[in-house]
Amino acid sequence: MTQRPTDALFSTGDPRALVIVAAGSGTRLGYGIPKAAVPLAGRSILSRALDAVTAELGLGLLVVVVPPDPSAEATRQQLVAEANAVEATGVRVVVVSGGSTRASSVNEGLAAVQEHARHHDWSAERTTVLIHDAARPLTPPEVFQRVLQAVESGAEAVVPAVPVTDTIKQVSAAGTDASAELEIVGSTPARSQLRAVQTPQGFTLDFLERALEHTMGLSDEETAALTDEAMIAEHLGVEVAVVAGHPRALKITTETDLLTATALLQETPMPAAQAPLPRVGIGHDIHAFAPKDQPTELWLAGLHWPGQQGLSGHSDGDAVAHACCDALFSAAGLGDLGVHFGADTMGTSRPELAGASGVMLLAEAAAIVRRAGFRIGSLSVQFIGNRPKFGPRREEAQRALSEAAGAPVAVSATTADGLGFTGRAEGIMATATAVLVKD
Repeated sequence: MTQRPTDALFSTGDPRALVIVAAGSGTRLGYGIPKAAVPLAGRSILSRALDAVTAELGLGLLVVVVPPDPSAEATRQQLVAEANAVEATGVRVVVVSGGSTRASSVNEGLAAVQEHARHHDWSAERTTVLIHDAARPLTPPEVFQRVLQAVESGAEAVVPAVPVTDTIKQVSAAGTDASAELEIVGSTPARSQLRAVQTPQGFTLDFLERALEHTMGLSDEETAALTDEAMIAEHLGVEVAVVAGHPRALKITTETDLLTATALLQETPMPAAQAPLPRVGIGHDIHAFAPKDQPTELWLAGLHWPGQQGLSGHSDGDAVAHACCDALFSAAGLGDLGVHFGADTMGTSRPELAGASGVMLLAEAAAIVRRAGFRIGSLSVQFIGNRPKFGPRREEAQRALSEAAGAPVAVSATTADGLGFTGRAEGIMATATAVLVKD
């Protein structure tokens, strides 16, 4: 087995690479957008994670692995832009698409490191690779340094960790005579010997290449049991060194984790007199259904509704998405759809937006208010109409609109009890409310 060069032989000029895995869906957070794009105290989780990438780390390469889902293109482009901004520190940045699992995403990142190493004649034995989860955005730079130094001092695999403060029980399923919901304590490991492992984890490139080859020979069940690269090292019989982690390097998985991370970032609260007040805007949009002799596809709330007669109007006639745009502009004091996209909202003043869909316009509206220095807190929109039947597709619509806006969007629907043009099924009206905060 190839060993890491000893400390006496190691050169401080040896290459370093960092892979940040930011391809998770973030389903348990409930924002309807990839986890890396979820706002954390006004900036995305990925943006916060990238704060640790400083010139002092001496990185030759940063690889950021972003979501592969083509339906998340607006969010993906946001994450790509945030990653590329790190090039200002002097590090080469490469952005790649991840896979359906963390392991496959790490492999995509590793492939980018291998390609870079080949082109720049990096020795696999002398190259240090850190693998970090964007879901740990508050990890301090000193943890990165400790892991780098441990690998460069001779270890092939290094993890940061913190002592476990809770008492841990190993349990098994209850016997047949007990309730199916009960479990039985089997043992209590000594807490002094337990550690909670964090990231970044550090390895030699040579080890990671051997680890990849090793996992290719395993069954799917065996591979699924190896939840990180350090476990693969254990499986190969490679010693895994442990360095001190940090209490702030918590992993964001649930809404509670997000609240905890936000509180840590706001340990020194801004005086109430200086705290920016939220700005609220309201937007309306109304579209009539197209005449029956003019077959038109229905697009509403970012979704296509097959078999339904569509709406007349600008863009794709998506009254819900258009109302969201106007609510954003209203909250920011930036006019309305006509101001930014032309009087017919199809690109009279923006030819590149001619025929743009409602969600495309919403994504652009969100970008405009962000460039104006606003953070989008949330949007809420309700449409009134007798059709389509909205309830079964509510979650799908909220995901589509949240993806476009880069912020949570709540959607509801109601009817007009037969009153007015909506009650007569002549059209649809939507009203949206947006909450913004000035940076």
